[in-house]
Amino acid sequence: MAAVPVFEEFEPAPDCGCAGCAHRRRALAAGEHPAAHGCRRALAVVTATGVALGATATSAGAAGAAPPSVRLGGTAVEPGPPPTEQGRTSPLHGTGDRPASAKTALRAATRADIINRAKVWVNAKVPYSMTKYWSDGYRQDCSGYVSMAWNLPKNEWTGSLAQFGDRIPREDLQAGDILLFHNPADPGGGSHVTIFGGWTDYTHTYYTAYEQTKPHTRRQATPMAYWDHSASYVAYRYKGLATTTGTDAGTGTDAGTGAGGGEREAVPFPGAGAFGPGANTASVTRLGEMLVARGGKRFYREGPGPRWTEADRRATEAFQRAQGWRGKEADGLPGPHTWRLLVNKQGKDIPAAQPPNAPKTRAPAFPGRDHFRPGRSNTYVTQLGKRLVERGYGKHYVSGPGPRWREADRLGVQAFQRAQGWRGAAADGYPGPETWRRLFS
Repeated sequence: MAAVPVFEEFEPAPDCGCAGCAHRRRALAAGEHPAAHGCRRALAVVTATGVALGATATSAGAAGAAPPSVRLGGTAVEPGPPPTEQGRTSPLHGTGDRPASAKTALRAATRADIINRAKVWVNAKVPYSMTKYWSDGYRQDCSGYVSMAWNLPKNEWTGSLAQFGDRIPREDLQAGDILLFHNPADPGGGSHVTIFGGWTDYTHTYYTAYEQTKPHTRRQATPMAYWDHSASYVAYRYKGLATTTGTDAGTGTDAGTGAGGGEREAVPFPGAGAFGPGANTASVTRLGEMLVARGGKRFYREGPGPRWTEADRRATEAFQRAQGWRGKEADGLPGPHTWRLLVNKQGKDIPAAQPPNAPKTRAPAFPGRDHFRPGRSNTYVTQLGKRLVERGYGKHYVSGPGPRWREADRLGVQAFQRAQGWRGAAADGYPGPETWRRLFS
């Protein structure tokens, strides 16, 4: 029979400001039964042994055993999630008991600042604890870790961190952003938060996660968004983010090149969801106005306005191409870097239109859908493939393009269609009249 662990229960001192007493006073007021911690005013010490309890303790120990690791691209990856729990909002070092407030002026930080701060705990292997505080004043749990990396004025928790970030789509994630899961029904039951460090490969199925978990801070490849509760994780970007003038094309891997000295965006990027077919937002108007100011007036017959139009896409594409971008980087849909250059009045302006006597090219007539089906072989397939390569969508070709319709042709067309913001049946990889017109225009 195994001995049951010893538990101590303490009564918090009303005049004590330590983290344990403050935590227990809040828990008692809410009717909870928190883990023991605080001043040495012991009420009871209970020890016991028994078959049932001993078995429970043994099972708990077995459940906490680390599973064998697997390899992913040379990086050790645990096949399952570590246990995660959450502390509560608290001041640094637990010297008071005031609630968090997002009204406090945020400290500007570049992506490099955030990642560099995160690495400090990784290198120090800070032990996980919901009640202890590291020497920098931040609580040693996952939300305390993010509070430290974002340089927040207080220790936040999963229920309050969202106040300090802007929600973004997962596809827009970049270094220094976070993935947050808050379980309001049971905050200690699975609630967790990680810092996004960049994609591990082009599939975007794994990313480098910086996280505070048992037994200590770690950095490792992690499945998107996490080992469990994956669908419940929400991506956020720090509201106090300062930008650098270094290049990134929205790939999500650029953390900047320095530890400061960046320029603050006057208007933060609203996210990819604010643009594209069907969008009707103030951000579309703002985008159009900035594009007009950078030489894109000729694309607008009227406006700009809040409803996304082909004029917005063409003007955005012209600005992106003026920066020397091609392929997906010049798809006519603004990403974080496009927005940053426009807001900060950086990069190259849209060049003037060609003079009237300049030779003009007209898109060839669409030959019909039946030419682009499995087993078909004709000159139109070759023409399509060559145009895909010219536009930067030819990576799927191992050889060719050629006259016979292949899966490489379909994948190239699908990539182009998705770059237009189309989804579902509108991006099936088979060209229709509009796909053809845009591809050859």
